[in-house]
Amino acid sequence: MNIAIDYQSRVPIYEQIVLEIEKQVALNILKPNEQIPAIRELAVNLGINPNTVKKAYDTLEQRKVIISKSTKGTFITDNVDEVKRIMVDKIIDDIKKNIQELENIGINKEDIIKKLKVSE
Repeated sequence: MNIAIDYQSRVPIYEQIVLEIEKQVALNILKPNEQIPAIRELAVNLGINPNTVKKAYDTLEQRKVIISKSTKGTFITDNVDEVKRIMVDKIIDDIKKNIQELENIGINKEDIIKKLKVSE
């Protein structure tokens, strides 16, 4: 599993791990029921504290992206479609917030739509 950490980012490391794993699940890089590294193994690979990885895994488990099976390890959920739906909903919410910010500074919806249109 390849996870890039930006140590200069304001985003906490554990959240970067969460976002990267969610992205890899959504892109089908990490497959349903695929085993992922143990907490200590990933911590060593990334050169970070195991508690940071544990926090990321706990968050992923709460979001139902991963499942821990005692004595067997940690696995990607088999409900990948739900993970994708949640990610899309989050991205849409972020877009709505950004549109609201643009409107708050005086840009109308028509101008926002014009700027968002991709040229063909």
